[in-house]
Amino acid sequence: MDFETVLIQLLIGLIAFVANLFSALAGGGAGLVQLPALIFLGLPFSIALATHKLASVALGLGAGLRHAQEKNLKPRLVLFILGFGLPGVWFGARMALSIPSELATASLGFFTLCLGLYSIRRPNLGATRSSLDMDWLHDLIGGLVLFLIGVLNGSFSSGTGLFVTLWLVRWFALSYSQAVAYTLILVGLFWNGTGAVVLGIGGEIKWSWLPMLIIGSFIGGYSGAQISLTEGNRLVKRIFEVTSLLMGTFLIVRSLF
Repeated sequence: MDFETVLIQLLIGLIAFVANLFSALAGGGAGLVQLPALIFLGLPFSIALATHKLASVALGLGAGLRHAQEKNLKPRLVLFILGFGLPGVWFGARMALSIPSELATASLGFFTLCLGLYSIRRPNLGATRSSLDMDWLHDLIGGLVLFLIGVLNGSFSSGTGLFVTLWLVRWFALSYSQAVAYTLILVGLFWNGTGAVVLGIGGEIKWSWLPMLIIGSFIGGYSGAQISLTEGNRLVKRIFEVTSLLMGTFLIVRSLF
């Protein structure tokens, strides 16, 4: 293994660590750094997307390991998110969107910007977990939105974890820290895992880059989860807002070039 190969491998590991550290704090957004970096290093988009999806499973494992020690996840909500989200991920990964990719990317960026601005304008949003009376209609609407986010997750890599985090905060009255735990474990591990399998079967994965991506993702995810549990909701909320604004701007700019 020559020096250039070693340098690229170390760079890949560092990129994965940084991207997934902030993703574990914000409840999504690893694709803001990791996916463009893989493309910049020479991978075609389809291979970069499949490789990133598979590596992101390690984020779910790392963050999930830390959050699981707190035993805060409720089995009913876990099954609910998986039951509505996974079919959407499968559908999104198998079916091409009917609208042009540039328009879809710009729209995703616009809505991601709106997520950050909405959270900023609601300073008490997600400060604590609230009790919420839910009926079948409330659950159905919440599940359908999770299905649609799953479709986006299967089609794109960037931003969808942030949508899940804010939706859990807004619609299911979770605190930011609690919502991030659900997002990292269920979206990072199961949604991204499903997308990676579908994309991997139909496409190609850069296997030689995967070990360092997995190591960086796992350590970054675990470290970010540790910080979020230690520092609490205020820091998590601020990082979510900053990540949403950065990612939204990035997606809009990328759609123009």
